[in-house]
Amino acid sequence: MTEQKNTQTAGMAFMGMIFFLFGFVTTFNITLADKFKAVFELSNFQAQLVNGAFFFTYFLLAFTAGGIIKKIGYKGGVILGLILVAVGSFLFFPAAKMLSFPFFLFAIFIMAGGVVFLQTAANPYVTALGPSASASGRLNLTQALNSIATYIAPLVAGLFIFKSAAEAALNTAENVPTTPFLIIGIVVIIIAIAIYFLKLPEISTQGVEKKSVWKYPHVVLGAFGIFCYVGAEVGTAAMLQRYFQEALGIANTQAAMMIALYWGGAMVGRFYGSFMLSDVKESKKYIYTVLVLLLALFVGWFVRREITDGLIFAGIAFVNYLAMRLGRGNASRSLAVFGLIAALLLVVVMLAGGPVILWLGLSVGFFNSIMFPNIFTLGVEGLDKGELSMASGLINTLIVGGAVIPVLMGLIADSIGVRFAFILPILCYLYIVFFALVGSKRR
Repeated sequence: MTEQKNTQTAGMAFMGMIFFLFGFVTTFNITLADKFKAVFELSNFQAQLVNGAFFFTYFLLAFTAGGIIKKIGYKGGVILGLILVAVGSFLFFPAAKMLSFPFFLFAIFIMAGGVVFLQTAANPYVTALGPSASASGRLNLTQALNSIATYIAPLVAGLFIFKSAAEAALNTAENVPTTPFLIIGIVVIIIAIAIYFLKLPEISTQGVEKKSVWKYPHVVLGAFGIFCYVGAEVGTAAMLQRYFQEALGIANTQAAMMIALYWGGAMVGRFYGSFMLSDVKESKKYIYTVLVLLLALFVGWFVRREITDGLIFAGIAFVNYLAMRLGRGNASRSLAVFGLIAALLLVVVMLAGGPVILWLGLSVGFFNSIMFPNIFTLGVEGLDKGELSMASGLINTLIVGGAVIPVLMGLIADSIGVRFAFILPILCYLYIVFFALVGSKRR
């Protein structure tokens, strides 16, 4: 029993590292949209093609990746994913030399291919690595580690990518920094080599395939839930960055840094989910809650080094905790509560004006927090282990929502204004409420 627990702990540690890595790569690429907009003088629609190139890869590769992983195993899938991330990172060098926006998109596409393999392998691995009753808690924990990376990535982008106003006037393709991608490429190659020689717990990809995963309604509806969630999360982050600049007169550097709090809210919420949606004793939950609130205070303070920001952010974190309590530890109920709150917040952001939109907009990140792990857990509930990799491939295919929704939001922003682009994520969150209450029921 002790040996099995140690093996599971090693597996979770390994997964935490992978979730951190693909979280950083994903969010760092998302922040590039504004840089490319300035460098190549693009419209909002054209700039969102950066997100399109990244997330469209899921549509092309995720289901195929599920089939490949079924043959080579989760460990092999992770190593293949890491190699693709490294190749894509190194391609940023010739893209900068050629001064080519399409080549940059191609490099992003290759990196995204690697992330597809990492994510398609990682989610079912964590789900299968222990009791199904606590699968949502394990996924929330690894997603919390993913969110640490998504919080850090915009801060790094603010330092490396966005320059002062004077330097911005001199923007050229050569000024798209390649150093961060060199570092990413080297690090992931080292990790891939280490994992190749590392002994990890084996999770079987074989099993009795009762029927095609397409015949499970909750899997298909869950996949569309992921489409809506990723599209809403990515599109909201991208448009909030533009909206803060237009409505509040915030410089792009500061707007990019503040978006770190949007992702930081997701991190805080996922730490809540890691113990609120698990079998942790109630007395320990209160202790962990205090620790998470202290983390929120630090995260809120860190971006601008203002204690007021920290207190506001911790206050929002406490509201997020109360919303989590409304979920009563139930994955579907918690998902419905969070989806409804996220939709209402964006309605107010769209209709309101003034400084209030800053913190209301950033608050959406808190309520995105448990959506991916809960939708995924509900979507694969009851499946045989042999069906998990294919179901994961299908669900991850619909992460293409991160390509479709932001691009459509870019079109709306260009046509009738940035604030009206938030109509799309509002509709997405309302669908997630439907899935939580109705679509996730196994039939």
